[in-house]
Amino acid sequence: MRILIITAGSRGDVAPFTGLGRRLLDAGHHVAVAAHPSFAALVGGCGLGFRPVPGDPQELIREWARAASREEARAATRVYVDGLADGVAAAVGGGADLLLTAFGPAPLSRTAAEAAGIPVVGTYLTPAFATGRFALPNAGTTDDLGPGANLAAGREVLGRAEGLFAGAVTRLRARLGLPAGAPAAAGELRPVFHGYSPLVVPRPEDWPPGIEVAGYWWSARPDGWQPPAELVDFLQAGPPPVFVGFGSMAPGEGERLSELVAAAVRRAGVRAVVQAGWAGLSSAGSDVLTVGDVPHDWLFPRTAAVVHHAGAGTSGAGLRAGVPAVAVPVLADQPFWAARLHGLGVAPRPLPFRELTAEGLGAAITACLSDPSHRRRAADLARGIAAEDGAGAVLAHLAAAHTG
Repeated sequence: MRILIITAGSRGDVAPFTGLGRRLLDAGHHVAVAAHPSFAALVGGCGLGFRPVPGDPQELIREWARAASREEARAATRVYVDGLADGVAAAVGGGADLLLTAFGPAPLSRTAAEAAGIPVVGTYLTPAFATGRFALPNAGTTDDLGPGANLAAGREVLGRAEGLFAGAVTRLRARLGLPAGAPAAAGELRPVFHGYSPLVVPRPEDWPPGIEVAGYWWSARPDGWQPPAELVDFLQAGPPPVFVGFGSMAPGEGERLSELVAAAVRRAGVRAVVQAGWAGLSSAGSDVLTVGDVPHDWLFPRTAAVVHHAGAGTSGAGLRAGVPAVAVPVLADQPFWAARLHGLGVAPRPLPFRELTAEGLGAAITACLSDPSHRRRAADLARGIAAEDGAGAVLAHLAAAHTG
């Protein structure tokens, strides 16, 4: 079967699909991933086909930061979404028997799939169906508002997401010769598999049938990858370091953050591996090493703790490794995952990025490492997560649908 995976956004929105794609490839399917051009090497390096989708999420984040008003931010987002619509249509036009779509581009994926006459399966990385159990990510709060308010907040989040793509969907339907009127909302897609552990966020009992929590889809390692000798030497030269990285967040803030991180590490009295990321972090010293992209499944088990922006994938990778965390959420779904890490007992209270100081970060690292319950709870969760097979749930569905 020719399977096309469509995703968009930062590295964390793409990397998990390399793992899912590799499992599908190993099962005998032909697999391609449609994503932004900057991820061609990431996808291709894992042995998967690649179809480019216009857009530069790093530049979009910069434009949001530079925007003098909400309207300017919305205008930048509209340009991004319109380019995404063109790219999704072109990617699907390249041929496929089945579409797997991330939540973000789901309205566009469904439109293009309707025109091509092929089925769609949702493959979402964060909870994307309103529930009374908790407010969805992007609701503006991580508090439990109570069943009714949680449900209303979730519906508002989904309505905003649908509205973001409404104009692009309308234009895409007209261009593809489809009848006027938007297709069913992304939240009505069936089936949908969520790529995170039910031990981290259990499946709410009020979700409708056909909506599953499958387990994590771990990022694949690039073929032939080997750790840099400098990193191996650093790890062997002393006690396990703390990892510090903000992933795709804070582009352009590298100088300020580098100084802040260096000061925090000194205050905490720890060694550190600092990942440059999109911010361009660069810290140096006998006890600090700056690295580029290193597979988290290799690096994290060799650390004492992980300091990160609480993206869905990085949060999962830390849990998989069984190490405690310091969550520094920046935006979008990150406050949700940061709150989950704290609630699960693997991290101290989150330290929001906008409140980040060297003193605060140093104290958070010390609190994380000095409380042994964080590591014990992380190790317990890691054992449970190791028994799960998130990609296997998707494979089983495809096998059943094919034989049915």
